[in-house]
Amino acid sequence: MKGPLFFAKILLFGEYGIIKDSKGLSIPYNFYRGALKWADQETEATLSSHQNLREYIDYLKTLPTDLIVLDWERLSADMDQKLYFDSSIPQGYGVGSSGALVAAVYDRYAIDKIDASDALTPEKLSRLKTIFAAMESYFHGQSSGLDPLNSYLSLPLLIHSKDKIETTGLPGQNPQGRGAVFLLDSGSSGATGPMVSLFMENMKEEGFRKMMRDEFAQMTDRCVENFLKGNIKSLFGNVKSLSALVLKYFKPMIPEEFHELWKKGLETNAYYLKLCGSGGGGYMLGFTQDLETARAVLQGHQLEVVYHF
Repeated sequence: MKGPLFFAKILLFGEYGIIKDSKGLSIPYNFYRGALKWADQETEATLSSHQNLREYIDYLKTLPTDLIVLDWERLSADMDQKLYFDSSIPQGYGVGSSGALVAAVYDRYAIDKIDASDALTPEKLSRLKTIFAAMESYFHGQSSGLDPLNSYLSLPLLIHSKDKIETTGLPGQNPQGRGAVFLLDSGSSGATGPMVSLFMENMKEEGFRKMMRDEFAQMTDRCVENFLKGNIKSLFGNVKSLSALVLKYFKPMIPEEFHELWKKGLETNAYYLKLCGSGGGGYMLGFTQDLETARAVLQGHQLEVVYHF
């Protein structure tokens, strides 16, 4: 027996910026998914997941009841049936593995939950985001709540600021198009907590704060607008600028062996790379106007296409 599926997510634009109120655009990615299941037979994987779930539930019991109330009786009965989270979403890769788990737990056990099929007012979206931020903080130390929100609603989200979010539509894909957004596997996972701590430390410096406000946030906002309007020419100009800025100011978040690859994209214009999530490992996000050229230049690296232009 298993519960409904919850998908991975990709934050196309807004990494770090959304902490400081720039725009962001997050989309569900149904190539990876997870669901709550009850183990027919115990394996090392189901036992490990069950134990992790048990520890997570202990944390959920500490959350204030004016924020969320869970059906502890039902949860306890399910745990007795060896409940676990069966997921294909890679952990530490910036695609929302903990977000999918949080969404699944909320969906099944929250009392008076806000249903994903409801008419979602800005107030309901804000409330969900606040609940999910608290539920996911167990995994990252600090969470925006966006990953679980995206997974729960399974809709693209346009983030205007920390407190203003709306669901949005995306321009239609062109499966025959040469351009693409792709994931590039760094080959190792990254931890969100230390990367966010490093960013917050950098934010104490006036020069870094000014860059975030005057350059990073504005470039990100332009990228979001270009993407949603299907303005591809402007999009790639702004993505290139954003990629160069990230290489300059966010180097510690980029695995060292990818610094040259990042530069190569900027020099050849074959592709542009940016962080996918907090960085430090996991996936990087690539944008190219010619997928075959990008594949040739990135020979030996695994590319996973998520969107066609």
